[in-house]
Amino acid sequence: MDRIAGGRWLLVLIAPLLLTSCLLVPTRFQASLDIQPDRSFTFAYVGEVQLMKSNPPSMPESPFNEGEAEDGSEEAVIFKISDETESAESDEAQLQRLAEALSKEYGYRSARYIGDRKLAIDYRISGRLDHGFVFPFNPDGEIVMPFLAIELRGKDRVRVKAPGFANDSQGTGSPMGGMMTGSESPGDLLDGTFTLTTGAEIVSQNQEDGAETMTDGRRQIVWKITPATKDAPMAVLKVAPLP
Repeated sequence: MDRIAGGRWLLVLIAPLLLTSCLLVPTRFQASLDIQPDRSFTFAYVGEVQLMKSNPPSMPESPFNEGEAEDGSEEAVIFKISDETESAESDEAQLQRLAEALSKEYGYRSARYIGDRKLAIDYRISGRLDHGFVFPFNPDGEIVMPFLAIELRGKDRVRVKAPGFANDSQGTGSPMGGMMTGSESPGDLLDGTFTLTTGAEIVSQNQEDGAETMTDGRRQIVWKITPATKDAPMAVLKVAPLP
């Protein structure tokens, strides 16, 4: 129930994706999150994200299938090639616009298009967890896809989950699962680490090696993220209670 409920509210955040044909996914990256008992936090993401293609479930992948092309429809072949070229140009323009939009958002030290449908991102933000937190979230951009979300649980707990840092093709733990069609799978590109450090009490977490104690007394959990990562990194922490 907990896993399903957690995924449900994330799906609400990405509902706009169901009406579009593209989304961003993490590829090579280093991500870190520090949460202290007083609810102060710092999150950083340095690395690349890539535009992936998806198709709405009710829409065909192409206006013409292979059989129609093989039947000698020259117009179909020409249209298909033209459509693919226009799509590539549209992707590049879309990412250029998104990079410009993200660069204006608080926390983005830099965001630039580097070709091959990829953006290079340097992001760092600090704040206090008296409300939820989602990364990335850009209402003025064209793509919204939560890699990481922090949810308030009751008065004194926060739940960290990183659905974007897992290759869950069945969609049971990641909002990306089940949204992709064709040969591209978002999880196939994963290559990074996610490090959580905290001075708060760790109520639960799903890294099998557990948390290590650092020299300053804080605890550290490190998830190595690869295409073999099926479970999204998750931890529940006990922090200072809200009024």
